[in-house]
Amino acid sequence: MPIWVGATILAGLFQTWRTALQQKLRGQLSVNAAAVVRYLYGVPVGMVFVTLYLTLIGGSLSSPSWTYALYCALGGLGQIIGTNLLIMSFGHRGFAVGTAYSKTEAVQAAFIALIFLGESFAPLAWLGIAVSVGGTLYLSLAGRVSSTREVLAATMQPSAIYGLGAGFAFALCALAIRAATQTLDGPDATLRALETLVVINMMQTVMQGGWLVATERSSIPQLFSTWRSSAQVGALSACGSACWFTGFAYAPVALVRAVGQVEILFTLLFSRFFLKERMKRTDVIGALTVVAGVVLVLLGR
Repeated sequence: MPIWVGATILAGLFQTWRTALQQKLRGQLSVNAAAVVRYLYGVPVGMVFVTLYLTLIGGSLSSPSWTYALYCALGGLGQIIGTNLLIMSFGHRGFAVGTAYSKTEAVQAAFIALIFLGESFAPLAWLGIAVSVGGTLYLSLAGRVSSTREVLAATMQPSAIYGLGAGFAFALCALAIRAATQTLDGPDATLRALETLVVINMMQTVMQGGWLVATERSSIPQLFSTWRSSAQVGALSACGSACWFTGFAYAPVALVRAVGQVEILFTLLFSRFFLKERMKRTDVIGALTVVAGVVLVLLGR
């Protein structure tokens, strides 16, 4: 199995796990504070990853440049903006719709990379990207829309527009991260990805933390009073990001994000075996569609 495929599948698992744990913080922290803990507690975990990698595998740290710093800043800011847009879509009572349309990130990243970076894929890979995103949309919207007219109506909702904006921001974020890892001069792509994780998490802590100081100073003590739960969320976030960044370092963003749609399969498995919820027929159809899309991407690759 290629490194980027294994890393991407693990990224989906860690992200699902982190999202489940983060639900515990919803009643304890504000939206901005909950976002800060992901980065604040993720920094030391990322540093541990880099130290362990240098100790066990070897290598040396790369020499950063101003271009690298710019890409890191754009990547970190893109993730923050994308997350905020996604949360804004939930505010319009459109959790499912907003989430569904944010998952078009893979398609948006493919077109952005094609237009601006000249990245081209085999027709089978393009088909796989479309099928995996279609399966995710089906899973998110099944039972909520029953006709093409309702699908079009849902697309015009504020939640869908914010969701599309979130997908665009996440796509730009991923492309910036890939560009950052390629800017470093080190020969080891995995080490470059881990270095970039630490740098971006530091920048995000400053960016989102600065916003928190300016707008919600009263929330700052809660960042530390909830350290037991917050540290777990930060650690899982760092694990997931380390895997995403590794995937981006080895393969085009669109393919990584298309394979990353397996995240929704982990969500269904968590729902079925831990929450004891029954899977509907639409869940099975959507899951199989996502798997088929991922297989096509890998065959096209």
